[in-house]
Order: sequence, then structure tokens, then C-alpha cells
Amino acid sequence: MTQASKPAPAEAPSWWNKLRRSRRLRWTLAAALGFTGAAALVWFALPKPDLYPPGLSFSRALLDREGRVVHLTLSADDKYRLRTPLARIQPELIQATLLMEDQHFSQHPGVNPLSMARSLWGVVTGTRRGGGSTITMQLARLRFGLSTRSLPGKMVQIGRALQLERHYPKEQILEAYLNLAPYGGNVEGIGAAALLWCGKSASDLTTREAIALSVIPQSPARRRPKPEERNSGLAQAQFRLWERWQEQHAGRADPLDAGFTLQPSAGPPRQAPHLARRLLRDDGQTAAAAMDLTLQHSVEATIQSFLAARRGTGMRNASALLVHAPSREVLAYVGSAGFLDSDIQGQVDGIRARRSPGSALKPFVYALAMQEGLIHPRSLVRDGRVAFGGYNPENFDRGFAGPLSAEDALFHSRNIPALTLTRQLAAPGLYGFLSEAGVALPYAASYYGLTLPLGGAEVSMEELATLYALLANDGRPKPLRLLIQDSPRDGGSGPRLLTPETCFLTRRMLASREGEEGLDDPAISWKTGTSHGFRDAWAAGIQGDYVLVVWIGNFDGKANPAFIARRCAAPLLFQCFHRLRLPTRPDIAPSGVKQVELCAVSGQLPCPHCRHRRMGWFIPGISPIKPCEIHRELLIDPKTGLRVAADDGTRALRREIYEVWPPDLLAMFRAAGLPRREIPPLEPGHSVIAGTAAPPKITSPQSSLVYALQARDPARRSIPLRVDAAAGVRTVFWFAGSAFLGSSSPSAPFLWNPAPGQWKVFVLDDQGRSAACEVKVQMVN
Repeated sequence: MTQASKPAPAEAPSWWNKLRRSRRLRWTLAAALGFTGAAALVWFALPKPDLYPPGLSFSRALLDREGRVVHLTLSADDKYRLRTPLARIQPELIQATLLMEDQHFSQHPGVNPLSMARSLWGVVTGTRRGGGSTITMQLARLRFGLSTRSLPGKMVQIGRALQLERHYPKEQILEAYLNLAPYGGNVEGIGAAALLWCGKSASDLTTREAIALSVIPQSPARRRPKPEERNSGLAQAQFRLWERWQEQHAGRADPLDAGFTLQPSAGPPRQAPHLARRLLRDDGQTAAAAMDLTLQHSVEATIQSFLAARRGTGMRNASALLVHAPSREVLAYVGSAGFLDSDIQGQVDGIRARRSPGSALKPFVYALAMQEGLIHPRSLVRDGRVAFGGYNPENFDRGFAGPLSAEDALFHSRNIPALTLTRQLAAPGLYGFLSEAGVALPYAASYYGLTLPLGGAEVSMEELATLYALLANDGRPKPLRLLIQDSPRDGGSGPRLLTPETCFLTRRMLASREGEEGLDDPAISWKTGTSHGFRDAWAAGIQGDYVLVVWIGNFDGKANPAFIARRCAAPLLFQCFHRLRLPTRPDIAPSGVKQVELCAVSGQLPCPHCRHRRMGWFIPGISPIKPCEIHRELLIDPKTGLRVAADDGTRALRREIYEVWPPDLLAMFRAAGLPRREIPPLEPGHSVIAGTAAPPKITSPQSSLVYALQARDPARRSIPLRVDAAAGVRTVFWFAGSAFLGSSSPSAPFLWNPAPGQWKVFVLDDQGRSAACEVKVQMVN
């Protein structure tokens, strides 16, 4: 073959010529190969770094009892970054991310040589061949804050990727990447992205949502989801990945799928803000609350509608707490009517604020009195004018109801019976009970005196709910449980402050009655409390296993005459219960209580003369049950109309049934507008009715007390002398030492102006019975 006929040498490829002519490309290739070799040599010498940047903070998240995020905060650097374990990320999101970013993630050592070569080939040829960064390299860039647009930056990124792979398993690297990857705006990490862009947790994403989220980190600014607006960049990118996904899973992509995009409808969750602020204190903390989100929404909505209807009366703020009594779990926690409403100081937590409870503590006075055998629900108590030393209490309505049953006195919240019973309780009394139940009382018992049942000590709504949960359940004090992971308290570990029998009877005494529209649900036991000066209106209710406490007022303590608890807090309580639709259960009587027929008037076992009777509960062996002494058959001389002590057979006598009341109770009936027919006077020369010959009892002054009188004020220089006398007594006679002071009706006080000194006061009734007490009198200027 001649030289002319020899074939021309093959022309070198254009890329080779470009490489041969470009010194920069030759140096780039050499540096890459050199760095890769050097990196391999120091593989085992690389120190172990942290997976996350130093000082990186995460958002704090409050979960409800179903595990849903209900409140999410910003991190310290103003990012929404919710740390999410790999096990709680939807598997298809992980698969889609790997398909999009790094299909060979499980095979390479942090750097994919094939991807790097392909990327380098694209640089050399000027064609787009895809990026060469692996997920580990992207994590290295995010972790170490690298700039990877230059060659030195890329080399450092490769080295850092190898360093991470040297010390961490693939699962931890993937989890860290998914927690740091940018998802548009100030949203970082799949946990926050799923919540903010899809409204759900990362474990509940659909396949389409998972694929749409997976394409955002490649271009977070352009593909960020936009509320109520289509995002063509996001839609196109997710459709390309969707087509690849369908190819891998032997499916077909529908052209209509190209229109799918994420359109978030709500902002970051900010529910239960008071509870979130209380529980979320540490950076990155996630708290699983016992709160039931559905019940929380119901209580919040009821409060809003209730206040909106009463805006004209000045009611603008309220708080509420719902507790499951057996577990003590807090199911709804509403600290105010509006967390962001500065006009009502909405960020104050009304659950923890300490306020006067008014009469809301009275049920526990009656419970203790029943437990100590002082009363049973039908026992007669006295609601009349009384003095406790220098303390002259009144009822809310400034009037007196006279003698009435204990359950009526509690239901109608009469002050005088509650104070009288409080004074009769054995030490440590109501103060000791409240202290053992967890109520913080900063002062000694003497500081409060008899004012505790009337709201003399401030309590928090949390403490009040704890008390009523005790009453609704087992009588044992247990702290409320805000977190679902709190270990339940052992039911037998704490002291039993109230017996099951006492709790049952107290709940029955508080049960709703017919006749009050909107407040007559028989399944609800409830009590209200209005603080002094109309500053706070409370209502606490029990329905089955649930306790609800509500409060209406102003955090600045401003009074409002509309804050009468029975007219505002009680209706709110019932509206909440009705809207909540909680499960109910019958209140089954414990074995330690019995129901018997009682006299409807006296509340005692009926005698043959008791015409009106009703059923009533009592605790055998404890409750003060005895035969009725009020109804008696009396002998009346029809000629004189006088009462005869005995029938001697010499004349015709008329037998009549009378109510025989002690003089002070008769006076109370008259003062309350409920006069009773008085028994006729006894014939001269005869003694008092048999069975009623009780000696008088001095109720004022009180023995062993020191009375300080005002020397210059005539109105404050006297001591009222009062006595409880037996039925039929019409006059009592008063003595100080050997000096006769005067006489009075047993139902009226006798005013005594004593001189300073030690005195022994005597009283003598018109039947010859007497009583005495010793007092000390001082004069002050």
C-alpha cells in the first residue's frame, strides 16, 4: 500500500483536545484525583465531629394525647426546625428523597465516584450531567457551613463527607440530613416542613406529599409552597420525580398529575399557648401533653361564644380547666380568652393565677362535718344572725333563711351555716384539710380564722380542680397530670382525706335541681363562688369522671357587678359541659351509706307524729341520727287554751300535733319570714315538756376569750349576751358575778356594758336551769 493510500489518523475527540489545551482543566482533574487519594489515606485518622452544628437550636413542640403537634415555636435563630427521628418519617418520603438526591446512598463511602466523574464530565464538556453531591456531602455542607461553589470548597466538602461516613452509620447521616435540609423560607427539616406545608406529621404524609416535599431542598427559594397560589416550579419538579417514581414502581403517571402542588392553608400551630409556655422551656423540647385537642377546641369555642354574647356587661375574659378525675389528666387548659389580647392581659395564665374562690370551698366544710359526724345531708342547720367574737358575718343577700337542711344550706351557699360548721370541726379543720390536699396557704391558720370557706385565702384554678377531682374520685389528693408520660400516682399511696361515703354524699348535696333553667342537668354536681367585691366568679362542676372549673373576671382585679357566679360562671360551666358531650355514669352509692325514711321537717328519724316524710342518706355509726323531737302531741285544755303537762282524767283535753321549736329557731323562722305556730303556754305550776328539759347554752360571750372594748365609743362598749334555750322557754335572766343585769327573750340578745376585769356570766331560764362562762374585758382608747 502506497503512502498516499494510507488512511488518515483518527481525529482526537473534542473533549480530549479541550483537556489538552486547558491547563486549568488539567490542574482541576489532577487536584481532584490527588485530593481523593489523600482523603483515602487519612480515612482512619479523621476525628469524630458532631452531626449537627454547635449551638444549633430546634423548635419546641407541644403534642396532644394523640401525638399531633398543636404548638410549634421558632428556634433561637428564628427557624422552624423540628427534630424528627428517622423512624417517625414516612418511608416513602425517605425513598423519594434518595431517588431525587442520591440513589446509591447505601453503597458509596460518602462520595460517589461515578457521580463525581459525571459532574466533572459535564464541566469539561459544558453539558449538564447532574450534580455530584451525595446526601452525605450535602449534610457536610449544612453541618460545617461550607461554600462549595469553588474548587477548594468542594474539596473540603468531600473531605468532610468522608469524615462523617467514617464515624456515623448511614441511618444517622440520613436522619441528620432530613432534619437540616432547607424546605423554603425559614423552614428546615422534614418535621417542620411536613407540619407547615402539609399540616401533618412526617409519619402521616401521603405518597404525593412525600414526593412534592422531596424536590424542595434542591431549590428551596423557588419551590417553596405558597398558600392559595399555584407554584409552577414546584409542580414541574414534583411531576418529573413522580414520573421516575412510577417507572420504579411499575406505574403510569397521569398528565393531570402535573398540576399537583402543595398549598398550605394555615400557619404554624399555636394552640394551647398557655400550656405550651408552661411545658416547653428547654431548647428542642417536645412535650406530649395529656390534652385532648377536640375537648380543648370545644371549651375554647364555648368561652368565645359565651363572652361574645355578654360583651355589653363587661365580661371579656375567662379561664377553664378540664380534668379526668380518676387519672388526674388535664384534658383542656384555657388560660385566658385570648393569648394575644393585650386589653385583657391575655398572656397571664389564669390556671395558675391565685384569686379568691369565694364560696367554692364550702363543699369541703360540709364534707368534713359529715365525716366527723356533725351532720348528715338532711340535718337542720341554722342560718340566722350570729357573732363569732367580734366577727358578725352576713350572707350574700344580706338576709337569713332560718333553720334549713344542710344540703339546702350548701346548695344555696348560705354563709352562716358554713361558718358555724367550720368552727365546730376538729383540729386541724378546714385549714389542715386544704394544706394536706396541696393548697398553698402562706400564712398560719390563725391568720385566716373563719374566713376560709368564704374565700379568705387565694387559690389557683389548678388547686381548685385538684380538690374537686379528689371529691369526684377517691378522696385522695393527687397532683394533676399535664403530661401523658407522667407515671400515674399509686391510688393507695396518699392519705385518704375524705372517705368514699363522704364524697358520695357531698356530690349528692351538690347535684343539680329542677327549676333553674340551664342549670338543671341531674348528671352535674356543681358549686359557685363569688369573691368579695365582685372581682371573681367561679364555678366548679363534676360530671361522671370529669371535673370542670371555670373562672370569669379581670386579671387586673377590676370589679364588675355582673360577676355574680351563679349568673355568669355557672351558665358558662353548663354550656361547656353540654358542648363537650362527655360520657356519663351513674353515681353508685358505696356500701357504707344507707338510705332511710326521715322526717321532712327535722331531718331525723320520723316519730308517729311526723306527717311529712322523705328519703335521705346517712352514714351508719357516724351520722347524728336520732328520733324526731320537733313533732309532739300536746294536751290542750279547750277552755283555757293552755298546755297541760299530763292527763289526770278530771277533764276533757284536746290532743294536737305541734312543732316544738327552741326559741332561737323560732326567732330565726320569724326573721326569715317563715313564722311557725307557737305552742300554747304551759298551765301555771307545771314543768316544761318532758324530753325537752335541756339547760341553756351561752353562745355569746365565748368562754376564755378576751374582749377589747372601745372606751370612747358607746357603740363599741357593749357585749351582746346570747343563749340557746330549750323549747317552751320564754324568758332568760342574766347575771354578771352576783349582780343581776336584766332579762330578755331567749331569741334576742341582751346588751351588757361591762367594766374592765375578769367576769363570770350566768344565765337562768324561766324553768330554773342555768349556765355560766368566764370572760375577760379590757378597755382600749
